[in-house]
Amino acid sequence: MKIGIISTRYAKALLAYTINHKAERCVFHFMWTLRENFQELPKLQEAMDSPVISRKVKYDLLLEASKRKNGDDPRECKEYIRFLKLILTQHRESYLHFICLRYMDLYRRHKKIGIGVLTTAVPVDKETEEKITKISSTILKMDMRLFTIINPAIDGGFIFDFEGYRLDASVASRINRIKQQFIDKNRRIV
Repeated sequence: MKIGIISTRYAKALLAYTINHKAERCVFHFMWTLRENFQELPKLQEAMDSPVISRKVKYDLLLEASKRKNGDDPRECKEYIRFLKLILTQHRESYLHFICLRYMDLYRRHKKIGIGVLTTAVPVDKETEEKITKISSTILKMDMRLFTIINPAIDGGFIFDFEGYRLDASVASRINRIKQQFIDKNRRIV
């Protein structure tokens, strides 16, 4: 509970601050990169949790973990730098991963951006992706971003997750439902 309250407070304050300074998009991109590095490098979280590592070393680690692949340097965004310094001064670096996640969620809601994940057994062409994005944008009244995952285990069909909803039209889940119906029917017979 403490993690949720702290991360929400810092994320809300950061979003309000960046909106006032028109830097919310810049901060969002660095937070996205930092979140990816927290997920890919568990040692980064361990370093943030460590009381032995100095604030300067943690600051340098966070700057390096925030660098974007396209060459953008976090030092160019003064709002982001100020936020990192605040986090380190207040000894909240162990909550930083959760703050990143919460900030991104608040940013998406503020900008009315939805995220959809389409899971298919085979690759989907661009035209189909665009149709799905357009239809879901119209229904949800949001600007949708679509990510695709190829998972041959679903045997065919698709699974579409978007904004807390799931549309499961995969062959594997249909087979499992039919199987469960047979099992339930056989239990009643015996």
